[in-house]
Amino acid sequence: MAETSPISVQPLSQRIEILAALEPSPFPFISLYLSLAPNQNGREDHHQFVRKVFKDRANGFSEDSPERQSFDKDAERILQYLESAIPPSTNGLAVFASAGSEVFEAIPLEAPFENHSLFIDSVPHLYPLAKLIDTYPRYAAVMLDTNKARIFVFGGEEERQEQVVGEKTRRTSKGGWSQARYQRRAENFHMLHIKEIVDALDKIVRDDNIDRIVVAGADVAMPILREQLPKHLADKIVEIGAHEDGESGSFVERTMAALREKDAETDAEKVQELMDAWQSGGLGVAGPEATLSAFQLGQVDELIITATPELLKNVQKLPDDAAPGEVKADTSAPQGTADEKRLRLADELVTRAHQTSARIRFIEDENLLAGIGGVGALLRFRI
Repeated sequence: MAETSPISVQPLSQRIEILAALEPSPFPFISLYLSLAPNQNGREDHHQFVRKVFKDRANGFSEDSPERQSFDKDAERILQYLESAIPPSTNGLAVFASAGSEVFEAIPLEAPFENHSLFIDSVPHLYPLAKLIDTYPRYAAVMLDTNKARIFVFGGEEERQEQVVGEKTRRTSKGGWSQARYQRRAENFHMLHIKEIVDALDKIVRDDNIDRIVVAGADVAMPILREQLPKHLADKIVEIGAHEDGESGSFVERTMAALREKDAETDAEKVQELMDAWQSGGLGVAGPEATLSAFQLGQVDELIITATPELLKNVQKLPDDAAPGEVKADTSAPQGTADEKRLRLADELVTRAHQTSARIRFIEDENLLAGIGGVGALLRFRI
């Protein structure tokens, strides 16, 4: 029987969609991304970054202006949150705040960001969070044996888990017909148990819109599982070896590594699919301008974009309905500076994808999209 232990966490995909739907604010809108893991010297340096960039950016507003008052309130509230409210397991933190627009959203994550970043705009800057969701996707992971299974749902953090326990069968030393009956009975129990696991997985995939299932299965259990999986689940399966308690590396680390390896294999296939659709004059567009136009027409089914926004080809002008103003950015990345025009373009594309329920695929290999300006899209329909 399946037993569920839910953890009350609103999925990241829902939270980012809410943020993407916010109207532009006349007040500064802060988007702050922090890596809370210790740096190469074993120290946490996010406090130093935050205090410096808050002081520098505050000086950009007139001291008595409503914009400065809103910014100062946000800075004070964020600093208070950093001092007292962060869960111990947090490795990454995203904070979105605009006191003048009465918005404050803090998202603690077990997954880390690469660097500290601060963006000030009229809307939330969502590209880093969307990229993290793609890097650490929401997926199901299964520890499988012939008489028990644990099913996890991960999405930047463990959201919940279910346990499916079948009836244990005992070995017998008897032979002949008695042994044969025992063997058939054991096989029947194993099959029923696997069917119950498949039913549980089917419900999770359907209810939570899961695209990937990583299975760490015992050698005896995996052939039975493969026989019982319907095609729509079998297409989502990534197999790894059985996970033993106490082995080096956590279960989530092993399953994430398997997903990344699989994604690296399929990135080239996805870009080739895009190129074929575009070059055939069919359901594909390439380049920033064409992709933005397709978003305006509601055509985009899947945005395919570089994982490095600095590699995007700039556009002469964003659409008239783009968020007003310019993004101001600070980062702790080694290069120390950011191309703010490309950051605005990257965020405009990602935000429009979330506003129109389009899927997003980030491509890590910078060479794959270099010939088309770093971005393209597969379309829902032609015009």
